[in-house]
Amino acid sequence: MSEFDTTPRSNSGALLATIVAALVLAVGGLIWSYTLSSHLASQQVDLADAKQENVKLAAELRETDARLRVATDELGKSLGLTQKQLDSKAEEILRREDAQDTNNQRLESAQKQTAQQVSSVSSEVSSVKSDVGGVKSDVAKTQNELATTISQLQSMQGDLSGHSSLIARNHEELEILKHKGDRNYYEFVLNKGEKKPIGTVTLELRKTDNKKGKLTLNVYADDRKYEKKDRNVNEPLQFYSGKSPALFEIVVNSINSKNQVAGYLATPKNAPMPPNVP
Repeated sequence: MSEFDTTPRSNSGALLATIVAALVLAVGGLIWSYTLSSHLASQQVDLADAKQENVKLAAELRETDARLRVATDELGKSLGLTQKQLDSKAEEILRREDAQDTNNQRLESAQKQTAQQVSSVSSEVSSVKSDVGGVKSDVAKTQNELATTISQLQSMQGDLSGHSSLIARNHEELEILKHKGDRNYYEFVLNKGEKKPIGTVTLELRKTDNKKGKLTLNVYADDRKYEKKDRNVNEPLQFYSGKSPALFEIVVNSINSKNQVAGYLATPKNAPMPPNVP
């Protein structure tokens, strides 16, 4: 085959390829146009529906607004109020609501503050409870010590047969007996020849013997005189006194000189109190 025969065939193949490509593009364009057209149609339908819905809502809003105006007019007429007055009332209601919100905030703040204070008080109460527990322990310890000390006090038999009692030999032991609380105690210092009221009785020192630790004492009670002759230091000198006779007791703890003694008078709890004692 000659060179002149191959050239027309090559040109014919290229043209055919071009035509096929153009046809493919044309078909693709038609498909794309159809798809776009369908999509646009769907969008137009949705837009039309939305417009109809907006029209419906606008109509309903106009109807609601008309009803509201009618109701407002009727309310104003029934209350004898103008539109301006109704607006003023509405503003007042809004102000009240704002004030209520402010009050609620203040109340909430006050509640938080109160809760904090309650928490603080609870902590203080816990601290006080701890302190009270410590005080109770101290009191229990003191009571035990007091009981031990009382057990160490000397028990002496008085000058009346068959009556013994605990006596205090000094001021410190007397304080222990006072805390025991069984009797009333009155301390005294008595000079020789002196009549001195002690409690509800009167005492008179007649004689002392410092070397032997002895003394003679007169007791005046219930218009009677009791002579306690040649008695010893720290010896309970006992006698009965009162409308319902109760046992009284005198203890002389020391003879300070030839002319002076010191001691105390013990009386029952239910015995009459002297006028100068509350």
